[in-house]
Amino acid sequence: MEQQDLIPLPGEVVEEYRRPLPEAARRRSSLPGEVVEIYRQPPPGEVVEVYRRPRPAPPRRAAAPQTAAPPPRRSKKGLWIFLSCFGLVLALAAASAFLDRGAPRPARPDPFDYDFQEPGASDDPEEIAFPTWPTGLGISLPVERQHGGALTAQEVYRQVNPAVVVVLADLGDGSASVGTGVLFTRDGYLITNYHVVEGGQSCTVALDSGRSYEAKYVAGDADSDLAVLKVGGADLPAAVFGDSDLLTVGDKVYAIGNPLGVELRGTLTDGIVSAIDRDVSVDGRTMTLLQTNAALNSGNSGGPLINEYGQVVGINTIKMTSRYSSVEGLGFAIPTSYMERAVNDLLTFGALQPEPLLGVTVLQVAEQTEEGLWGIQVQSVSKNSPADKAGVREGDYILSAGGQSISSSQNLLRVRRQCHLGDELPMTLWRDGETLDVTLHLTQPTA
Repeated sequence: MEQQDLIPLPGEVVEEYRRPLPEAARRRSSLPGEVVEIYRQPPPGEVVEVYRRPRPAPPRRAAAPQTAAPPPRRSKKGLWIFLSCFGLVLALAAASAFLDRGAPRPARPDPFDYDFQEPGASDDPEEIAFPTWPTGLGISLPVERQHGGALTAQEVYRQVNPAVVVVLADLGDGSASVGTGVLFTRDGYLITNYHVVEGGQSCTVALDSGRSYEAKYVAGDADSDLAVLKVGGADLPAAVFGDSDLLTVGDKVYAIGNPLGVELRGTLTDGIVSAIDRDVSVDGRTMTLLQTNAALNSGNSGGPLINEYGQVVGINTIKMTSRYSSVEGLGFAIPTSYMERAVNDLLTFGALQPEPLLGVTVLQVAEQTEEGLWGIQVQSVSKNSPADKAGVREGDYILSAGGQSISSSQNLLRVRRQCHLGDELPMTLWRDGETLDVTLHLTQPTA
């Protein structure tokens, strides 16, 4: 199906398809074809997709055999007219290409620019000016480390959709930013993308039930593209958050959100995990994200990426696009493995805190020692780092850290994310046939 350029029209044609009438119906009607499906929105609007196929010529009836006179000779006038027009079109196309060569091509219109604020729209984050809610109240983002059995798509939707909300931020200049959010506590705390509420003068949150609330701003971080909001109310639906570190490439995932705005709210799409720990450059900063082929569009920002057990494992943040080629199935989400620490910092301190330094480079997967113990091998130790000062050496095996068994580098990263500057991290090592207990005094990373 050919994708046409997006052009402004007074109405929005979502899909239009015409097919030829049967011969019997054609004799009863002068219409060129039958409208099978057509949908129009009230103006103003924009063409999202139009597909037109030329109507095939009606089948030519076979002429009855004639013996009295030979068939009339066909005229070639129509053929010469067609060839002349075709040659003229080719000549005009060649002339246009010659005149346009070297001139910049005009940018194709972005159908979302008029309604939606895209991530990375500005180099400097804009101030969020709507009323605030205090931090440091002992609230945290709960993340489940276990899960039950797999659910059907219908069960996932019924379980999570009530906690998915529309986030509408008034930008104060007659425009609004529309996105998605997800409630994580029953008393009204929710997560969305920072770019959804950036520059907002006020914010309204609407639930799937139809109830709407004025939202207050708790805290946010532009580099992480995360923001926490608070709405009033009690006994609100809340989603269950799961551990994104348990995902593998190929796992089934779902997305729920409001693509293209409020009218398509609560849209469910599905796909798989396409990649894990994908480093993506966004407006000069690098974000480590989950990649998925679940359909994401403007308005999905801030919505949940859900595993097959009905747990939110990421917050959808960007979709990769191109003005020069068709790009589909490249969506990205902030994983809960990172988001857990970031959101808890925002809830407790109102800003992200620096992650402490360990000072070791390790293998990704655990290996078995001669005594049958499992641990990850240390490849190198940074000089004067907490690990170096604690006595960790190259070739050691880290068996546990912070009281948790270490079977992969991801386990060690998870333990580090739970620590803050000044904390002490106990660690058990295996070296030359014996186990050693050391303690790392965590410090801030240095450039």
